[in-house]
Amino acid sequence: MRVLIADKLPDRARTRLAAAGFEVRAAPTLSGDTLREHLAAWPADVLVVRSTKVTHAHLDACPSLGLVVRGGAGVNTIDLAACSAHGVFVANCPGKNAVAVAELTFALLLAIDRHVVRGDQELKAGQWNKGAHAKARGLAGRTLGLLGMGSIGQEVRQRAAAFGMPVVAWSRSLTPARAAELGVRFAATPEEVARQADILSVHLALTPETRGLVGESILGALPHGAVFLNTSRAGVVDTEALLTALDQRDLCAGLDVFPDEPSAKEGPFASPLARHERVVGSHHIGASTAQAQQAVADEACRIIEHFRDDGQVHNCVNRMVDSRATHRVVVRHCDRVGVLASVLGALSEAGVNVQEMENLIFPGGAAIARIQVSSAPPPDLGARIATLDDVLHASIVPIQENP
Repeated sequence: MRVLIADKLPDRARTRLAAAGFEVRAAPTLSGDTLREHLAAWPADVLVVRSTKVTHAHLDACPSLGLVVRGGAGVNTIDLAACSAHGVFVANCPGKNAVAVAELTFALLLAIDRHVVRGDQELKAGQWNKGAHAKARGLAGRTLGLLGMGSIGQEVRQRAAAFGMPVVAWSRSLTPARAAELGVRFAATPEEVARQADILSVHLALTPETRGLVGESILGALPHGAVFLNTSRAGVVDTEALLTALDQRDLCAGLDVFPDEPSAKEGPFASPLARHERVVGSHHIGASTAQAQQAVADEACRIIEHFRDDGQVHNCVNRMVDSRATHRVVVRHCDRVGVLASVLGALSEAGVNVQEMENLIFPGGAAIARIQVSSAPPPDLGARIATLDDVLHASIVPIQENP
């Protein structure tokens, strides 16, 4: 099985996969047309990426591709619809960089509170200005608001506890009971979090529901002089609303992500947010620690190894969870060549489409096939299947929807 690593990962990923018998190429500079050309010339079964975009053109160029692994949590750089249309699994590595992102979140917060960046710039310019930079508020006792309580949000909460900061949180899945377990105050809405917070930190995945979520209503609910932090995705925040809040509400912001970031690792970057005097920024490096990258590399290898060895795709993000199947055809049969082919042939002749199926083998030569289909089969189909050679019994049952 061929694996193309088209992004920068620790070399340990390549050596581990090669030792496990995979044919591996590491080409971290590939992207766009060069990636498409490489896939066409060297058809891979698995593609591993981090920030590199994967589009329908890459899938068209490589019919052998069966799995795309994103070396991180988000998958917004991968065309999920195109992958699903091509029957290509997409998996990610959630939680493996959570500690790294949480650490950078506090690095930005401390840099803002203690005027670290501007103080360092003045020192390098030969200026001593202790009076201006000694006016820090401190973190102990100040309320940290969290939007998102996934693995990263939980790591941030732990570090907030070490700083003596109470936490109020919201996420779509957070309940009052779960909030109590995590030791945070529950908020029913993002605006409610903002109203209670001295510092607001965003840890949400970018989805159609969260795009532009942090806008005027949330930023306007923050008290004057609050701190806003975003180490998740730039698209979660309404950029114009944030610029307005920086100017009109005396907010300070610590940002690791920006709209219209360059696709290349280096180059010019003209960003009003990055240039704003009340912003401390970093270069979308939240997950970029050696510890995090090793953990991501190990998780990517684990996913790929299982894909080859047992056909399971761990952390799959584009498999349909709620099947359209309405009925299940259950066939007990002898474990012999051609039995399932004849059963599927009978389903095809009846115009019944298969959604999912599994075939379990028993000791002694018997097996049971469970075939989920998308419509009600003809009433006599079970009896017809039961007459096929080497079929022991057949039945058709409706699938009960979960309440």
